[in-house]
Order: sequence, then C-alpha cells, then structure tokens
Amino acid sequence: MELTRAAIEQVVQTALREDVGAGDLTTEAVIAASARCGAELVLEEPGVVCGLDAARAVFEALDPRARIELLVEEGSFLARAPVALARIEAAARAVLTGERTALNLLGRLCGIATLTARYVERVEGTGARILDTRKTTPGLRALERYAVRCGGGSNHRDGLYDAILLKENHLRLAGGIGAALAALGERDGTPVEVEAETLAEVAEALAGGAPRILLDNMTVEQVGEAVAAVAGRALLEASGGISLATVRAYAETGVDFISVGALTRAAPALEVALEVR
Repeated sequence: MELTRAAIEQVVQTALREDVGAGDLTTEAVIAASARCGAELVLEEPGVVCGLDAARAVFEALDPRARIELLVEEGSFLARAPVALARIEAAARAVLTGERTALNLLGRLCGIATLTARYVERVEGTGARILDTRKTTPGLRALERYAVRCGGGSNHRDGLYDAILLKENHLRLAGGIGAALAALGERDGTPVEVEAETLAEVAEALAGGAPRILLDNMTVEQVGEAVAAVAGRALLEASGGISLATVRAYAETGVDFISVGALTRAAPALEVALEVR
C-alpha cells in the first residue's frame, strides 16, 4: 500500500471536516480574511521525521496559495531538538485553522517512525525484519504504514484482501491446520501464512505445506526450537507481546520476521508545535 497524494488528501479532508465543521469561529472572529502570515513547524524532541507531506496537505487544502518549504527530509533522525521542520507562508486563517490537524498528523507519524526505528536498531545485524500489523488506527492505515517504513521497518499484508493468514479462530472453525490448508487449494501466488501456538502446530503447518508460519505468543526458547525444527523449509514470523526489551533475543533465534503491533497501536506521539512568525 503506497502512500499516494490521494490517500493523504482523503485523511486530511476527513480530519478537517471533523475539526472545522461549518467554520473556525474563533479565527474568523478575530483574524481578517485578507491577513497572511509566516509560521514554522517545529519538532520539540529528538526523533524520526515523518508526516511533512500530510501537514503540508492540510494547509494547502485551506489555502491553495500556501507555500510550504520543507527544511528536512522525511525519514531523517534528528538527535537534537527543537528543530524547525518546515516554513509556511499562507493566509493567516488557514494557518490557525489547520494548526491542530497538521500537528496531530505530524506528531502521530513521527512517533510511529521513531518507535519503529528503535526496534529496527535493536535487531541490527541479526537478519530479522521488523513488521507492522493490522492494529492501525481506522482510516489512517496508509499513513501509519508509511511511518513504519520511514522508521526502517517493513509492512505486513495491506489488509484482508491481499494475503491469507489462517489465525486461531479460522483454524477452529475450519477443523484445524491441516484441514484449513487443504481447503485453500492452489492460490496462484497469493501469500499464505498459518498461525501456530505450539511446536506441534508448527510441525502440522509444515506437513501441510505452509510456506510461512506465524509463531504466536511463544517464548524465546520455543521460537529457537521452531527455527531449528523447520530448518529453512518455511519462513518464520515471531509475534505476540514482543517488546524493546525482548526483541533482540527473539531476533537472535534466527527467525525471519518479528511483527510488533505496538508500532502503530501504542507509539507515543512526538511533541511538535507550530510557531507563527
């Protein structure tokens, strides 16, 4: 799922309708329609920059004549703060009305990118790749997955429509791993993954021809045993409660992927501000 201009604008329009509604009563009461101003978007704590295009789209939606100069590149890690990220020249009403929407998006995406970068740094040199999950904010998936990529992570499936992941409840209703895999038949290249909670289920998934197995809520020791037992015959993904404190140990088992729902579900937003000049 690529981050397109259309995807950004869809989010921005929804967010502005939610916040502005029929109009910004405060700004329209005290700021002349003809007034223009300059402002800066500022990152107030160290982190990975992400979401500048979304912030720019907010001000351009409110003032098509707005000029936004980006001062840093997306994906950059800034070790010191505060740092100006962009300069804005636009109608003063547009700047004030769009301020909170732009900051909400920018802070959220910087936070996701920064947390992802911390996970990626922890597994450096192991060969394991950090993945996101479908635990995204409804309506923001394209932007949040983009933020994961900005932080050096990789994306899992886009949604339910582009890959098959046989999870616990699917397997219960289908009659087990073997029956579920048999029911799939030939899938003409559609990615297929099977969730396994025990080493016995790993063996069953392997016997059924699963090309990729998700090791759900297993200990580091169990994941290591699964890696040894599978011996490269299927790709392995560890998932379930893996934290910054434990991710290195999981990566060192030799597992191929580590998926972390916290990247998009629990990343704290970074502090960002808009300062009128």
